[in-house]
Amino acid sequence: MTVSIVVVNWNAGAALDGCLESLAADGLSGRDVVLVDNDATDGSTADARARHPWVRVVETGRNLGFAGGANRGAAVARGEVVCFLNPDARVLPGAVQTLVDTLQRVPGAGIAGGGLVDDAGGWQPAAGRFGPVRHLMLDTTPGRLGARLRRAPHRVDWVYGTFMAVRRDLFRQLGGFDARYFVYGEDLDLCYRAARLGSRTIHVPAARAVHGTNVSAALRFGLGREAEVVKGEMRFYAARGAPRDLLLFRAVAGCKFGLKAALAAAIGHRRAAVTYARVVRACVAFDPLAADA
Repeated sequence: MTVSIVVVNWNAGAALDGCLESLAADGLSGRDVVLVDNDATDGSTADARARHPWVRVVETGRNLGFAGGANRGAAVARGEVVCFLNPDARVLPGAVQTLVDTLQRVPGAGIAGGGLVDDAGGWQPAAGRFGPVRHLMLDTTPGRLGARLRRAPHRVDWVYGTFMAVRRDLFRQLGGFDARYFVYGEDLDLCYRAARLGSRTIHVPAARAVHGTNVSAALRFGLGREAEVVKGEMRFYAARGAPRDLLLFRAVAGCKFGLKAALAAAIGHRRAAVTYARVVRACVAFDPLAADA
């Protein structure tokens, strides 16, 4: 199966060069690599044009968010598989091909997501569950233990869009990402809609990417980034027409992050305390059905 790699860039700075260098180092400079310029103003797209002339650049003219930008890139993709990669992520050798091979080998697989590690090689979450409690409990120290130990490809509910491969025909059948999710939640929603069509989502821990410090999101949201993640998840439960799940998510997430905020404040970690307090505020006050949400 052929593959196209789509990278959506909004002010990723030097991290974008590292992302594209990792693709070149893995022999992917001869493949179809699409760089979507989401109206970046930091010169990173211009630098990419100069340093990586093998990349096809698509300019959106304005910041469409990850979902909208990814859809623009996928629209011109030539491969049978579209692999989405964050601009602050770097693939390890063979990772992209491993995802493609998984989609080809596993019956019914339509989406595959790779494993994520930080710059120091530490494990990061890369997959989740649809149910609100199971999803929130997976993102805890006990919940992460089982995920850390799994090495073989396995079926999950959804994978992170940080490093995700989708069969192009399935992506187009689904109408791409739902652009109402400006950022966060669009990967969860896509996998949910794929599952409703009978498509399987596979997590492949061995197909690894190094994920940096969320450069673009940190620039846009600052200490509010974690709250934006939770807002995206609330949009998902609201869009599903599942008021009970939305209420349950608000309650469990509010308690979880309230406890984290209190603990962070108690040990003097002010930035973390502010971050978690903003999540709690979102759990209480955010209306995912509002027109400007």
